[in-house]
This record gives sequence, structure tokens and C-alpha cells, in this order.
Amino acid sequence: MIYFDNAATSYPKPPEVFEAMTKFMLEHGGNPGRSGHRLATSAEAMIVEARNAVSKFFGLKDPSRCVFTMNCTDGLNIVIKGVLKPGDHAITSVLEHNSINRPLQKAADDGTIALTRVGMNPKGAWNVEDVLAAVTPKTRLVALTHCSNVLGVVCPVEELAFKLREKHPHVRLLVDAAQTAGLVPLDMDLAGIDFLAFPGHKALFAPTGTGALLIHPRIDAKELHAWREGGTGGDSASPHQPVEFPHFLEGGTPNTMGIAGMLAGIRFLQREGGGLGRERLILNRLIEGLRGDERFKIYGSPVAGDRSGVLSFTIKDRDNAEVATILDQAFEICVRPGLHCAPYTHQALGTFPTGTIRLSPGYFNTEAEADRVLEALKEIAS
Repeated sequence: MIYFDNAATSYPKPPEVFEAMTKFMLEHGGNPGRSGHRLATSAEAMIVEARNAVSKFFGLKDPSRCVFTMNCTDGLNIVIKGVLKPGDHAITSVLEHNSINRPLQKAADDGTIALTRVGMNPKGAWNVEDVLAAVTPKTRLVALTHCSNVLGVVCPVEELAFKLREKHPHVRLLVDAAQTAGLVPLDMDLAGIDFLAFPGHKALFAPTGTGALLIHPRIDAKELHAWREGGTGGDSASPHQPVEFPHFLEGGTPNTMGIAGMLAGIRFLQREGGGLGRERLILNRLIEGLRGDERFKIYGSPVAGDRSGVLSFTIKDRDNAEVATILDQAFEICVRPGLHCAPYTHQALGTFPTGTIRLSPGYFNTEAEADRVLEALKEIAS
């Protein structure tokens, strides 16, 4: 089987991820912070180690502001629903996943906030100038993807963060790094990003049900309200959620086994150096293999160096879902067709409602597999 659906979730995972999860459950499977016995304290020690590792990996100086979540959607919702208040204005783009689209659109439709959705440039990224031009005195939050999960083009979040902080210090920036975390280097403190949300189960090689929200030290807890309230393992006497990070936003027992897997995934990346170079090599092979063939239409920048592991295309006179089914059943190739939870992107591309076919190679794919994918696609197109 050839798996080219890593933008949905990475597969396979490094063996050490499974080993770390199994070892944790066998030897340290207590509830972290909920007791003083050895299993609870060893579980808490792993959580602390993971929090430090994630923070260091993304340039967050205060590990207590690394909040573990169940996925990227969880982190994005924590910020969107925790920061915006009635009368606020928010800015997003047509490139967003529904994890940003839906909570913002719901608040706008309810009349709670005003919402501006900026467009994209021919490459497939939002423009810094368009975002800055949309800022008003009531703008409270800018929520944008670092990289579209449809087009795969990396957007200039560092430049935007610097200019927002310089020109509009009252505005908070939330970055969705679902498609770049573990692939595109990003130093949160250096870039000046207020909130960074990402999943563990994609390029960080953790299992599903994992993620994190990183909160810059300049953000006061008073700017947010708790996404959920519950047990934190400490301060049990208080009638309210403690306002100290990370417990303020981590009510309930965490996914300890999954976090152990995330820690192992990050250690793997640190040792191996990440997979973006390999992914871009494979993307370039795919792009060159389809370029010039009038049966295929590629969306977004034709330069692999602009991308982060995603290539979307359509085949003339072929149904996207049918192509994906044929690839799966006849060629044992896994891809994703459709709208990819990003309807505004496809409306802007003119591919709504059928969407595109998405190829997303990962760390463990090879150029030989890319050649087999190209052969299969051209056979289907014929």
C-alpha cells in the first residue's frame, strides 16, 4: 500500500512512538498530579518532560503556557471562543479549515461579532497587506492558517505577526499550524505569535486525540475564559477553575498515553531532522510528472519549495471521488478527494462543490512511490 494522505494524519508512525506509549501504560500509567503514589508522580514527570519538549521545539519560553489539547480544532476553539466578546471584529481568510471557519461564522451569524474574510493570491496564500488593511479599532483577533490543507502553500505568518504587533498591538494573532507543525520551523517567541495551535497526529507522529495550544507569555489569563472547567489535580478546594496556566485550560484528565507518543515523535524529529526536505523532493517529482499534461490541473504554486507536503489537482472529465476509489481498490494508493473541510477555499478556486484530489506525501514515502502514483493517475486519465 502507498499512503499519500499524511495531511489528514501521518502513517506509519515511527516505531519508537508505539514503544513509548506501550512503555508508559505498562510502567507509568497513573493519573498525573492526582495523587502522590509512584505511578501518578511518574506520569506527571512525563507530562512535564513533554511540555518542556513541545515548548522548546516551538520557541515558547514558558512551558506552563503549553496547553495539551485533544487536537488542533480544540486549541483553535479555545482561543476563538475564549478571546472574542460581543462587539469584537475578527479577521480570517478563504484558506481556512472549518475548525476556524465554523466557530467564527457561527459567532458572526449570531450577531456576536463582525467578521472579515480576506482572499488569497495566485500562489495560494493570504497577503499580509490584505490582512492589515482589514484591521479596525474593534478588531480583536486574526485567525489564519500557516498553510492551507488544500493548496499546501506556506503563508508569511512571521511577517504578519511582526507588523501586527508594530501597528496594531491591540490585535491578537492565532495561527493554525496543522499542516506545518513538525515540518516548517517556527519560533513562536521570535515571530511574536500570540496563539499557536497544532495537532500531534500529523507531522509530529503522535496518535490521534493529541495536540497543543501554545500561548505567548504576554497574554494575560484575563483575556480568555476557560474552555471547560473540572479537575486539575491541585487546588481542589476552589469553587472556580484556577487561573494559572496550564491548568486554567486543561480541566480533566489528559491523554497521557497520547502525550507520551507526542514526546517520542518530537524526539524522533529532533534526531532525524524532520521530513520537509524529503516531502518537497517527492512533491517536485509529482508536480513535474503532471506539469504540461493537459488532462491534469494543478492548484496553487507550481513550485515545491513554496509548499508543505500538499498537492491538489483535478483530472479532466473524471470524478474526484471515483478516481480516489480506483486508486484505493485497483492500485492500493490512499489519497483524499473532496472539499477537505475547506469550502471557502474551493469556492475561491472554482472547484466547489466537488473539490479536488489531494496528494500529501510524508516522511516515510519514497520517490519510487511517487512514480507509481503518477503511473496510476495517467492510466486513470487515459
